[in-house]
Amino acid sequence: MPPSKPPPSPRTRYVATRGVQEYRATIPHTVGADDVVLEVGCEWGTTTELIAPHCREVLGIDVSPACIERARQMRPSIRFEAIDAFDMRSILALGREFSKVYVDMSGFSGYASLLDLISLLSMYTHVLAPDTIVVKSQSLKQFARRCVVWGSPATQPKPQRSDAEDSS
Repeated sequence: MPPSKPPPSPRTRYVATRGVQEYRATIPHTVGADDVVLEVGCEWGTTTELIAPHCREVLGIDVSPACIERARQMRPSIRFEAIDAFDMRSILALGREFSKVYVDMSGFSGYASLLDLISLLSMYTHVLAPDTIVVKSQSLKQFARRCVVWGSPATQPKPQRSDAEDSS
């Protein structure tokens, strides 16, 4: 029996933002009326509330039960759950297919935690398979600016001039 092929890679698009203003500015350009959105690291739900009018459903999660309790008191029409960002089993138990994921994990903003953040994004991409993940992380945005995809025009060798061209 031939080996089975792995499933196709998800085509998730990543949007790296710096600061809350850029993070929130993406909402009307990224979130559509049919989207089901997960906001990770929602704290008191301010951005979650801004996302709500743009989508079919939004759900905010945060590791802090105190933050979630406050979010629920301040925004009773929105669902909030105390869930760790890395607890994929609990996120899947929410029973939603998220088309967009917003990630605001301020504790993961430095270069030292960049690998943890990339690991989290990879896990969300392969398990949740959203269309888009928007991330608030200055370190990730700076890193992404320095990246080029091999095979893109930026990585193509420059034509070499031959000696014959030099002598003409």
